[in-house]
Amino acid sequence: MKAVILAGGLGTRLSEETSIRPKPMVEIGGKPVLWHIMKIYSAHGINDFIICCGYKGYIIKEYFANYFLHMSDVTFDMRFNQMNVHSGYAEPWRVTLVNTGDHTLTGGRLKRVWEHVGNDTFCFTYGDGVSDVNITELINFHKEQKSLATLTAVQPAGRFGAISLGQEQTKIHSFREKPEGDGAWINGGYFVLEPEVINLIADDSTVWEKEPLEKLADMEQLSAFKHQGFWQPMDTLRDKNYLEDLWKSDRAPWKVW
Repeated sequence: MKAVILAGGLGTRLSEETSIRPKPMVEIGGKPVLWHIMKIYSAHGINDFIICCGYKGYIIKEYFANYFLHMSDVTFDMRFNQMNVHSGYAEPWRVTLVNTGDHTLTGGRLKRVWEHVGNDTFCFTYGDGVSDVNITELINFHKEQKSLATLTAVQPAGRFGAISLGQEQTKIHSFREKPEGDGAWINGGYFVLEPEVINLIADDSTVWEKEPLEKLADMEQLSAFKHQGFWQPMDTLRDKNYLEDLWKSDRAPWKVW
């Protein structure tokens, strides 16, 4: 099975990092968040990736072009223009990098890589969110549902401290730092899709989360795989630092490999 990953957005809310590189190349523990996402899929036997590039996509291409060098010990003999690889490890990945345009929207990017996807069920996700979602169970759930699309539904924690105040109350009697959230389920990405969904995407201006998903829901062809474990997008510098702290302290729940 193939996995399509969106990696072309501007990442404006993380401008401290994305002014010099695309958002999926922002690092956690010295590795791009894109690498972490691919490792999650690879842990479940999915090693064939299609990356939808856009903004500064050449940086992603250069990373994978030199991936073996990144992972190996090497000696460069300048006199004879030789390179000797002493030891190293490269992932068993097949990576197709497609320029889908700097300003193409999420649905349009998926449509642009369609020739590389083929006619089989495939996975689809964003290039900026990590999770310990069980991809194998997600795929099996999708097959049982017999829907055209399945998304992973998550319940994000609250981002700010919560206080309890009545209409006229001025004294705080309850405070909770980072509460569990309001219990609402949201789209956490990590989709499993049938090839027919491409017919719901008009052009580059189509937002995947709008017309296509709304139409699938109207058709009763959109299922939700409820994931109550860890899920965290990397939208801001605060998010990036949070994920970095988890990784450095060996408490990264998404490290399932």
